[in-house]
Amino acid sequence: MNFGLYIKDSFMGSLESVITMAKIVIPLMVFMEILKDSKILAKLSRKMEPVANFFDISNVAVFPLIIGLIFGLSYGAGVIIESTEENNLSKKDLYTLMIFLIACHAVIEDTLLFVVVGANLWFLLSVRVGVAIVISLFASRILKKAEINGYLIKG
Repeated sequence: MNFGLYIKDSFMGSLESVITMAKIVIPLMVFMEILKDSKILAKLSRKMEPVANFFDISNVAVFPLIIGLIFGLSYGAGVIIESTEENNLSKKDLYTLMIFLIACHAVIEDTLLFVVVGANLWFLLSVRVGVAIVISLFASRILKKAEINGYLIKG
């Protein structure tokens, strides 16, 4: 048993994973900056206002929610972190966003993986999204009360 070989293989595997993630996260962040600079992000936010109102979050929280929903937490994390830093999202918005994404992230990728092994597409998709919506609405209401009562301070 060559312990050094295991360490080398582990290091190389980890490095390959980081490089793969960077290949996805960096273009996503560049794409987000292009959308922001060309004012397309503002237009998308206005069109997504019903979603923001439904979850009682700000419009700027909708874009990271959509990115996380489509690409998942790993790949969407860069966009979520950048949005949080640049847009100064409230803690309520950030918590609601993360609660939704914890319950329902990478909808396309994960759902298709389960469908390949025999799961019912529509049942799985509706349960995942439904549970995420119910939990997020419940959390949003609780967080709003906490924010009003001063337990949830912005910053």
